[in-house]
Amino acid sequence: MGRALAVIIWLLTLASVVLFLSGWWFPTTITEHGPRVDQQFLITIIVVGIAFVAAQIGLGWMVWRYGANSQNKDERALYTHGNNRLEVLWTVITAVIFISLAVMGQRVWAQLHFSDAPADAFQARVTAQQFSWNVQYPGKDNKFGRTDPTLIKEDENNFIGLDDRDPNAKDDITATTLVLPVNRPAELILRSKDVTHSFWVPQLRFKQDLVPGMEIHVHFTPTKVGQFQLACAELCGMNHFSMKGTLVVLPQDQLNDLMNLPPTQFQPKLEELRGKYELGMIYDEKGTKIGKSY
Repeated sequence: MGRALAVIIWLLTLASVVLFLSGWWFPTTITEHGPRVDQQFLITIIVVGIAFVAAQIGLGWMVWRYGANSQNKDERALYTHGNNRLEVLWTVITAVIFISLAVMGQRVWAQLHFSDAPADAFQARVTAQQFSWNVQYPGKDNKFGRTDPTLIKEDENNFIGLDDRDPNAKDDITATTLVLPVNRPAELILRSKDVTHSFWVPQLRFKQDLVPGMEIHVHFTPTKVGQFQLACAELCGMNHFSMKGTLVVLPQDQLNDLMNLPPTQFQPKLEELRGKYELGMIYDEKGTKIGKSY
């Protein structure tokens, strides 16, 4: 049985390697930083994969060499109390590998979170709630109107507590769809008004928790036009499964036309534009279909 088990271990290891090498697991990225995230993931998989394969080969060899049906079953075992040099060596090697991976990943993370957004970045404030997404755009004056939780009146469609007495709020647009320009930096201001949620669009290559009482800023540059699904990636209640939204990336001229409309005309025009782009497909700035993002 020992040698048969060793063969099974090696075959499962081979199958795992073939499975991971059979194709790329992520959808196509649509951001400037996306390729760096993919590179980081690939390096991590290679490093961890080498360690995994080496460990399974060693495990299989031990089962083959010392299993129940091996030719050495009458051989007496040798016991040892450890090897300090060997333990220090593999501890140092492991620490160097994981610290190196962490430093590499931190560079990408810092690009999104720890640097200031460019002055010309397009801004949108995204507020999560059970079980929907609300987006606030600053309007033509590029200034967000004041919001106050005490002003929230969902029966009047004021889901974020926008203060209509604030002059900066007069031209603000509120919607349930996130719209961003292509090839221009975008800054998202992420908030939650009830429990912890998580903003996740796989094609953007980042996932960010939204914590009540916090405003979290993240900025990036979309590079592809299209319509993509926004999901909550944090279990947030009984209807968590239904908390879906939409990200639409538009050419700058289409976005300008949309943002220059009166707030009451925003949603109908947006629905018209969404009809041009199939969910999950990517397009160039002229609207020519490039292919699937998944």
